[in-house]
Amino acid sequence: MIVPINTYSDPVLTLKAKPLKGIDASVEELVGNMFESMRNASGIGLAAPQIGSSLRLLVIDISCMDNYRNAEPMVVINPRIVSVKGRNAMDEGCLSVPGVMGEVLRPSAIQLHYRDEHFEEHTEEFNGMMARVLQHEIDHLDGTLFVDRMEKRDRRKIQKELQAIAEGRIDAEYPVARNCQPTGVM
Repeated sequence: MIVPINTYSDPVLTLKAKPLKGIDASVEELVGNMFESMRNASGIGLAAPQIGSSLRLLVIDISCMDNYRNAEPMVVINPRIVSVKGRNAMDEGCLSVPGVMGEVLRPSAIQLHYRDEHFEEHTEEFNGMMARVLQHEIDHLDGTLFVDRMEKRDRRKIQKELQAIAEGRIDAEYPVARNCQPTGVM
């Protein structure tokens, strides 16, 4: 089922999400709803808080991007970044901040400990776009938006757009991108 995606200024987006203790039918349904809602909005990542569930759960599917056609969709539960390497800056967008893009500096590679959709533990290395999307979505689980990570001077440039989103004027004045972009909307 497609569910609405919460936007900038919604209080759930500022909360630290709670860990999941296991998988049950309601979590399986939530994962399905998250994938369906993300794809409907032409996104490449979605965290549970973005649809109002303050749980440490996120989904990713970057296979719509040219260099990642073979990437498998991922369900990530209770993620914890173990280590990071490198740094790179890249424009990011977000389904919860529609129509806004901004440059964010992040580690270029991460080692991640997490559980999958079967609640099995994994520790894996990720780099490139997958590392970026994971970090972006994990930020959502910690109550942080990509605009919070932007340089202050750059954030000042998007204040009008953020105000429009907070006031519910985004659709008319700042339309949402409706396709998978090279930089992606997470």
